[in-house]
Amino acid sequence: MSQQVSNSSAVIAAEIYSRFLVENLPEIMLPEGLARDVTDFGNGTTLNIPTVGTVTLQEAAEGTPLVFNPIDSGTVTLTINDFPGDAWSVTDVLKEDGYLVERLMQERAMESSRAMAEYFETKFLEACNDAQTANNDNLINGIKHRLVGGNTGRIELEDFAFMKYAFDKAKVPQMGRIAIVDPVVEYDLNKLYNSSWTVNNPMFDGIITEGFAQSHKFVTNIFGFDIWTSNLLPTLTAAEAGLDEADGTNTGASVGDVANVFMCVASDQTKPIMKAWRRMPTVEAWRDHEERKDKVQATGRFGLGAQRLDTLGVILTPAV
Repeated sequence: MSQQVSNSSAVIAAEIYSRFLVENLPEIMLPEGLARDVTDFGNGTTLNIPTVGTVTLQEAAEGTPLVFNPIDSGTVTLTINDFPGDAWSVTDVLKEDGYLVERLMQERAMESSRAMAEYFETKFLEACNDAQTANNDNLINGIKHRLVGGNTGRIELEDFAFMKYAFDKAKVPQMGRIAIVDPVVEYDLNKLYNSSWTVNNPMFDGIITEGFAQSHKFVTNIFGFDIWTSNLLPTLTAAEAGLDEADGTNTGASVGDVANVFMCVASDQTKPIMKAWRRMPTVEAWRDHEERKDKVQATGRFGLGAQRLDTLGVILTPAV
């Protein structure tokens, strides 16, 4: 929609009350290093990456030839399928009669940038949840990597202990384990344990950057996971009645429950999600002489895909 006199009365000089323009509060973004960057593939829309399966050794005996087993292999794929865009304009009449119009356009551009970043982060967290099979334990080495909170769906300390156990059994490195949780999870933890958390310093300084640490709410480190909060985690669109708590109690998850994401981001080999930008967010501006307005548009193209599931876990909790 164009910025015109009819929809911009708050910045017209005849009706202005203050030089202060109220801004929308930006959602704080996650750091870049949480996904493996495979942007270097230069053409096409789908990237296929080969994987190698587990090797099983056999007993060797003198004079007996070994069995030649085939290489167990497969592929993981990433598709460039997200194409976000935004466009806005300002008319000559508004520029002639408006007050703080330049400020309005600057704020509009900033909001577009924030919206693009929020869109990417939302899609990244959705990709983490979508990588798993819904309403399934997602067993890795016999241990479930998808469960509901142990306090009748709500989070409790035992859930973090269980996820550590699941990651240990999956041979996930101790370094770089993080959890991105909903603020409700922190609230429940504070209520359950009387706000008695020791505020540790973040352990994984190479990925959790200083700016991220300053802007996000770092809760604590629990059983080796650095815990951070986010308002952009995905919520369930369908119930998952078959899911259990860590102790095996069948509680199930409801529509609207939040998928809290656990992962290991120690290196590109351990990161569960990969990303590729075919077009980084790009801004174009031009003059429309027929409509007598300045037009601006921002676009980007990217894709996200799962490269491994053993370093990924999800605990489902209520959203309120």
